[in-house]
Amino acid sequence: MFFSLTSSIWLQPRGTATTGLLGAAAAVAVALLLADYLLWILRQRGKRLPPGPTPWPLVGSLIPLLRHRPHFRWVIAAAEGRDITCIRLARAYVVVVNSPELACEFLKKHDANFASRPLTVATEHSSRNFLTVAFSPLGPQWKKMRRVIASEVLSSARLRWLASARAEEADHLTRYLRNLCAAGAGAGAGGLVDIRLATRYYSGNVIRRMIFGARHFGAGGPHQGPGEEEVEHVEAAFSMLSMIYTFCPSDFVPWLRCLDLEGHERMSEQATSTIYKYHDPIIDERIEKWRSGEKKEVEDLLDVMISLADDSGEPILSSEEIKAQCGELIYDAVDNPSNTAEWLLAHLLTQPDVMRKAVEELDRVVGKKRLVVESDFARLPYVKACTREALRLHPVAPFNLPHVALDDAVVSNYFIPKGSMVLLGRAALGRNPKVWDDPTRFQPSRHLMDGHKVVELAEPSLRMISFTAGRRQCMGPLLGTMMTYMLIGRVLQAFEWSLPAGETSIDLSEERMSLYKAKPLMACAKIRLPDLLENL
Repeated sequence: MFFSLTSSIWLQPRGTATTGLLGAAAAVAVALLLADYLLWILRQRGKRLPPGPTPWPLVGSLIPLLRHRPHFRWVIAAAEGRDITCIRLARAYVVVVNSPELACEFLKKHDANFASRPLTVATEHSSRNFLTVAFSPLGPQWKKMRRVIASEVLSSARLRWLASARAEEADHLTRYLRNLCAAGAGAGAGGLVDIRLATRYYSGNVIRRMIFGARHFGAGGPHQGPGEEEVEHVEAAFSMLSMIYTFCPSDFVPWLRCLDLEGHERMSEQATSTIYKYHDPIIDERIEKWRSGEKKEVEDLLDVMISLADDSGEPILSSEEIKAQCGELIYDAVDNPSNTAEWLLAHLLTQPDVMRKAVEELDRVVGKKRLVVESDFARLPYVKACTREALRLHPVAPFNLPHVALDDAVVSNYFIPKGSMVLLGRAALGRNPKVWDDPTRFQPSRHLMDGHKVVELAEPSLRMISFTAGRRQCMGPLLGTMMTYMLIGRVLQAFEWSLPAGETSIDLSEERMSLYKAKPLMACAKIRLPDLLENL
């Protein structure tokens, strides 16, 4: 048969022969693809996969997914109402978990098997080719970075060492809002504040200060607020984060990557190039100072990473690893505190009684003669309950970072094939009617019921997602918790908040392309504690 095929090709005119060769190659490729697909299907035959959309031949549910924008909304809809859902995209399985019991089974009982990460376009760019602790697959690189981050960078001792820097950034936020109030004092309604801009500015300031020892890349902006450099830097970080859950086609069909059908590669490159534009010169200069002996004292997290050495005096981290991890620390720190604070203030403006109760607790515990500090929050359960409720209702992303099955597994009598991508539905878990009464209602008191005397953002039972669980849980829960509490505590204690003039309600709908509030929250601020803020 092969002889007949080649003879018929070569006996044709030259142009026709070339066309015939291409057609034959295409036919062979298709035949091989179909044979491989059939063998793959046979291997899965008889296995009880979790329920999900009926897949198409070869492509699975990839075409229905790509027909809907944003793709994560289609995935959420496909998994709605089920504890576990399996969606086949080409030859990959995406398993979505909306049950806290099943989430615990995946990340606790079967943690060792689901401790890796997928290789995706977005995570490749954000981690500089999988060098960082959050995005690298399970292996030596992850173990190395995990050891460094846990013991040297985000340890309790290191966070205590940088507590004064975080306190100064809380003061800078308070000063920035005070200046906005002063600027709008002539109108009598207080200063108009873009809450999203202010909270993201604070989050960016804290982590920049901890890494680089400075909050600004340039001269800063009006009212001692963010300059254009800080705005561009944080926007790039959020742009990169938005790529993580886009369900890029080439993540499931690798040969599509060269086409960049939806621009994911281009957008990821643009976001990371902005981050590198600000980070890399600082890191290169600092490394050179350490190598030349010009710098010898550790003053921030960048110094910590550069100065780490093994027994022979050789650097533990390469410059690429340092640059990659600095970027990841930015991504990890800017989103949750700012998103939680914006949503919380939006809800409090619609429920003045709840806001009043939170402010009264701050006045009772902290008083009006000093500003709230990190150590106060152990005695502020209602403020923490408000924060937790905002995080429950409004997670910053639809899913947790994906886990990958290292081997075939059976979870709750369902077969989970090797290589499956497992996602916990953050919004679905937090709003699960089987777990939460009246789940769409903002009700902080629910976290103070059932004898819960200690309220924290962490949720070990995974009824909502804060820092997940297992080997791949968030490496900085203490830092994230303190940043979020301080942001909310200062905003509520030092200022009175009201709707902008002429507005009588707040739109609490989500943006279509993300889980952020549809419109950035604008609110009027008046100074509550003038004696304290006057000399801040």
